[in-house]
Order: sequence, then C-alpha cells, then structure tokens
Amino acid sequence: MQSHAHDLREEVTESFKSAEEADAFVEAIASDWRSADLSDKDWALCLFAEKLTQDQRRIGPGDLDSLRVHGFEDTAIHDATQIIGYFNYITRIADALGVEPESDVGPWGLPKP
Repeated sequence: MQSHAHDLREEVTESFKSAEEADAFVEAIASDWRSADLSDKDWALCLFAEKLTQDQRRIGPGDLDSLRVHGFEDTAIHDATQIIGYFNYITRIADALGVEPESDVGPWGLPKP
C-alpha cells in the first residue's frame, strides 16, 4: 500500500497547486478513499473496486451499469476489473507467503530512506 501511495503522489502532483495539497489528497485516498475529494466518476470506480475486493459475489449487472452511467466504456470496465483483480490476487499471495515490504519504500508521509 505504501508504494502505491508514493506512486499516486507522483502521478497527481501536477493536478494540484502545491505539494501539500497533493499530499493531503493522497493521504485521504490512503487512509479512507471516501474522505478524498473525488469526481463522481472516480467515486464510482472506487466503489466498484471496494465491492469487487470485499464482496465480489455480489457484483452484478447493476454495478457495471453504474460505471457506464459515469462514462466508463466496456473496455475500461474490463481493464479496471483486471487490474483490481490482479492486485487482490497478488496481495493475497504476498500476505500468505509473508512477503515483507521493500526496504526502500517507507511509510506514506515519511521521506524514503
């Protein structure tokens, strides 16, 4: 998770007026995405990702329709689902095998060692 927060920070920096604003946005995403100032489209995608991660058996046509209503085309929905599924998979593998975080990735909010 920490490396993803650092990566997100690099991606969004130019969208904000200051580094502090970018940091606050990433902190909101990392701690509770619902507290972040997201567009309706990003909110819908995060809601889908959360449901696919935590309650995948309840995903149905309505969830896909919700993404479509927010402007996602089927290819984008497919790609997002693949990425969400991959990260769910690889996280479970890492957790099961006791993989430790990379030593060069510090906790979010602290400088890299």
